[in-house]
Formats: sequence, C-alpha cells, structure tokens
Amino acid sequence: MEKRADSFYVRVVKRLFDILLSLIALPFIGIQWLICAPLIKHEDAGPVFYNAPRVGRGGRAFTLYKYRSMRVGAPDLKEADGSTYNAADDPRQTKIGAFLRKTSLDELPQVLNILKGDMSWLGPRPDLAREVALYRPGEEAKLLMRPGLSGYAQVYGRNAIAWHERLALDRYYVQHVGFALDCKIFLRTFYTVFSGEGVFERGEKH
Repeated sequence: MEKRADSFYVRVVKRLFDILLSLIALPFIGIQWLICAPLIKHEDAGPVFYNAPRVGRGGRAFTLYKYRSMRVGAPDLKEADGSTYNAADDPRQTKIGAFLRKTSLDELPQVLNILKGDMSWLGPRPDLAREVALYRPGEEAKLLMRPGLSGYAQVYGRNAIAWHERLALDRYYVQHVGFALDCKIFLRTFYTVFSGEGVFERGEKH
C-alpha cells in the first residue's frame, strides 16, 4: 500500500500537475474572490475566510483555507459517528454561505493549499484531528497521501454515504492511485459539482 502511495507518479507527475493547474486557476480564483469577499463581509461583517485546522499527509497538521459559510461563533456540531454535521438546512449557515457550500465554491481557496504542498487537486478529503482519532484499523492509510480538493470518495458518494464508507473509498484510492484513475475522478468531479450530487447528508434536500 505504501509503495503505491509513494510511487513516481504520486511524488513527481501528480505534483507537477498540481502546480501547473493551480497556476492556471489562480486568475480565476482572484476574480471569484473579488465577487465573493464583499458578499460574505456584507452579510454579517465577519471574516471572509475560515482557516480550518486539518490533518494532512503523514498526520501533519495544516491550515485549510475556505470561504466562511457559517455565522460568526457558530457551534461545532457532530454526527453520532464523530464526523462533522453537514445538512442543507443547517441553521448556522449564512445566506451566501449556503450558496457557496451547495456549489462547492467555498472550497476553491484551497488552490493556495495545493500550491503550498499541503494538498493535491485529487486525493482523500482531509479530516479534523478529532476525526482522525476515531479511525478504525486500516483507515489511517488515507494519511499516506496529500489530501485533495476533490477525490474518489467525493465523486462516488460524498456526504450522502456514511463517514466510514467514505474512508473505505479513500483507502481504495490510496491503494490504486494512478493517472487513469485520477483522470476518471477529475472528469467525474465536474458532474458531481454541477449536479449537486451528495453535497449534503443522506436524506437531506439539495
């Protein structure tokens, strides 16, 4: 498993693609910021960004960047399995935040994380430290790779499947990562984002 996650493709080719695509995306991210930042700030005068602590490759902590979608001082809610609460009718969301989350636009500042080397365009989504502490045996395999802006579990279930099911998909990705699989995930990402598939938990309205 470790050999697959540490292959030449992962260490060199995948990283080169990450840097190239991030540099191409930066001007578009800048335009998006010019539009989103005033709207987020206007609604409740809070900060534009939410700097979220996450656990990355090798268990290393890093700060994940995203547009703030919750009201200032919103409480941290958890599911019974310890994963983060995520629902379409979450009362903690701001109006602009609800739109950003539904369209996944709140995640785009993570292009900066990709350039820094904290993340990749494709990989397992990063978890909180308290979630990592709840991993079952074998689930820590996802920490062998840089976390991703999108990933295998994101396009085949996302939040509509249980957290440990997503972790199983993350483990599969780490074991089978390669150019063909990444191309498949990359193309599927567009469908997932534009359709709104799996943004919220099972049983929630989109």
